Amino acid sequence: MLSGVCIGTNDIEAAGEFYDAVLATIGMTCVLSEPTERGYAGPDGRITLFVVTPFDEQPASSGNGTQIMFYAPNSDGVEAFHGTAMTCGGTDEGAPGPRHYHPAYYGAYVRDLDGNKLNISVEIEREART
Repeated sequence: MLSGVCIGTNDIEAAGEFYDAVLATIGMTCVLSEPTERGYAGPDGRITLFVVTPFDEQPASSGNGTQIMFYAPNSDGVEAFHGTAMTCGGTDEGAPGPRHYHPAYYGAYVRDLDGNKLNISVEIEREART
C-alpha cells in the first residue's frame, strides 16, 4: 500500500505558494509546514504528499518518466488545477482534454517550479455517473 509521495524542491517557500494554490483546487491543504518540508493532506487529514528540500543538501531534480498523479472530482477540477498551475508559474505539459490512449480519460499535465511533472485526471464515465 502506498503511504504517500515525496518530491524535492530547491525553493521551499516558492514551492509552498505553488502547491498551496494548486492543490486547493482538489481539496488538499498544507497541514505541515517546516523550514525544509511541507506536507499536504486531503479531507481525511492524512499527509500523502511531501514537498521537501533534499536531505543530502544536493540540488533537487525531476525524474524522466516520473510524474505525480492526482484525481480531480470532475472535469472542472482538471481545468482548475491546470489553470491554477499555469497562473502560479507552472509549465504546460498537456492542456486539459480527452486523450486518445484511454477512451474515458480527461486530464492535463503540468510541471511545477522545479520541473516535477504533475498529472490531474478524471474518468469521464465516472463523472457522468455522479
